[in-house]
Amino acid sequence: METIHATPSDSLQNILAAAKPGTKIFLAEGIYREKVQISTPDIELIGAGADSTIIVYNDFAKKLDQHCVEYNTFRTWTMAVTAPHVRLKNITVENDAHSPKTKGQEVALTVYANDFSAEHCRFLSTQDTVFLGPLPDDLIERYNGFLKDELRAEGAEKQYFANCLLAGTVDFIFGCGDALFQNCEIRSLYEERGYGYVAAPAHALSQQIGFVFQDCRFTCDQNVPDESVFLARPWRDFGKASFVNCIYGPHIAKTGFDKWNDTARDKTARFSEFPKNEGRVSWSALLSEQEKEKLIGYFR
Repeated sequence: METIHATPSDSLQNILAAAKPGTKIFLAEGIYREKVQISTPDIELIGAGADSTIIVYNDFAKKLDQHCVEYNTFRTWTMAVTAPHVRLKNITVENDAHSPKTKGQEVALTVYANDFSAEHCRFLSTQDTVFLGPLPDDLIERYNGFLKDELRAEGAEKQYFANCLLAGTVDFIFGCGDALFQNCEIRSLYEERGYGYVAAPAHALSQQIGFVFQDCRFTCDQNVPDESVFLARPWRDFGKASFVNCIYGPHIAKTGFDKWNDTARDKTARFSEFPKNEGRVSWSALLSEQEKEKLIGYFR
């Protein structure tokens, strides 16, 4: 197994592009201001600590590229993982564009890959902080010729986050991946435009796992009003999200979930809890012990 040591004066993207499968890359503390893509499988990226090793960039949806075309949500990432078996430890990935009201969506991490894991990491932005692929089928077709093929990959993708901080304002954990968030802090930031939403799942009906939050703490900035944030809303029909033994701050709305504007997705969304908190919308479910074990066991 090859080992590489990098500092902020190095080009991290060049190092990643040249790395062979099985490489461990140790990042010294500091700020790595660049846009990076991990397209080699079996790469481990290890920082000196999430507070001190920071990969950051500032692309945003309304930014114009060299052809005067808007970036769109799915090109704004600071880090894109497009190869399987990638592991992140002890780093921060951030998009610091910091103005979704005028700039649009600002993705920090995009994952189009199976068997991805992040431990003791921070993922920071505002709207649409973390995207977990694949894309919904309609967007795979729509963005043909606009997004690179590896950013439109199809197929089952499993992702795992442990002891991480994920922070944002609106739909800041979204996509179609099967993902487990275990012992994570999910922090809602102040949203001047109004209500905030944590998760925006868009899973196909055939997907039986979806987003699973286990033993997570839902926290917020001090300016976030009480009961102003929903745990999830379905980005597409059949979006699936489950919340197991989580702790919720006062900013979380008692109803818990939103159906997404004027849609009828309350008829198709698959949202559930264990235990189910009092006052939740009638179309959310209580997980049975067997269902809970199936969800968590999928990631073992």
